[in-house]
Amino acid sequence: MAFKQKLALWLIRTKFKILSSISKKKAAAEAFQLFCTPQFRSVKELPPVFQQAESLQVKFREFTLAGYRWNTGAGQRALIVHGFESSAVNFDQYVPVLIEKGYEVLAFDAPAHGRSTGRQVNALIYSDLIRFIYDNYGPINTFVCHSFGGLVTCLALSGIEHDPSCKIVLIAPATETRTAIDQFYQLTAIRDPEVQAEFEKIIVQIGGQPLSWYSIPHSLKKIQAQVLWIHDEDDRVTPLADVHKLRNDNPGYIRFVITKGLGHRRIYRDAGVLDTVREFV
Repeated sequence: MAFKQKLALWLIRTKFKILSSISKKKAAAEAFQLFCTPQFRSVKELPPVFQQAESLQVKFREFTLAGYRWNTGAGQRALIVHGFESSAVNFDQYVPVLIEKGYEVLAFDAPAHGRSTGRQVNALIYSDLIRFIYDNYGPINTFVCHSFGGLVTCLALSGIEHDPSCKIVLIAPATETRTAIDQFYQLTAIRDPEVQAEFEKIIVQIGGQPLSWYSIPHSLKKIQAQVLWIHDEDDRVTPLADVHKLRNDNPGYIRFVITKGLGHRRIYRDAGVLDTVREFV
């Protein structure tokens, strides 16, 4: 970790320590705002395949979203859904594969990501965006998702009618939000149980659901689809341990592919993973 990053982290931890001593609710509110704020925005130069796309400027809530479309009018549609602090352009290698398979391909930068506007995003906003895209650009037959994108896609599909022939590719998905929040507590040194309880009350107040609802296994109970689930043993961001129970249950509609040594981000760039996705779609 670079010196500037260490200093910023020390300042954040100090801030929450002071806030916690003054007001548990205030500390929790500030923590939730930080949790929903990407600290990095990917705005690298558009890869060649994105330069060839139809550019879509889409109004969604208070946001203006950067969208891309290829092979318009094809008989079936696929949506690429990126993760937190990522961007649609990171998945350029999947576009030709999906076009080759006969899909119209759609990709959007989430609010507060890439070339879209906004400063914050959460699972409810992002999953509502997936529903918005489905309603306005769908129906969508196939979803290719990474990390946080996998969670929000499953949350969205669990609440809308969709074709049972739908296919979902989950690459290193954020399986349990409980894990992400515990990692956030550890990173920011928020150890006060009262602050943590207030933090989780905010989640219930905003969405009307307990933290356990923000779970891919929970959402999959309401989804009719064929699922390709690709996860790496060495993923420290979305740990494979969160998937153990679901794998042990061995649901027939999920094909699990477990890799080794690719971690959380290299996995979706791996040629072998791309070939597996090509075969599945």
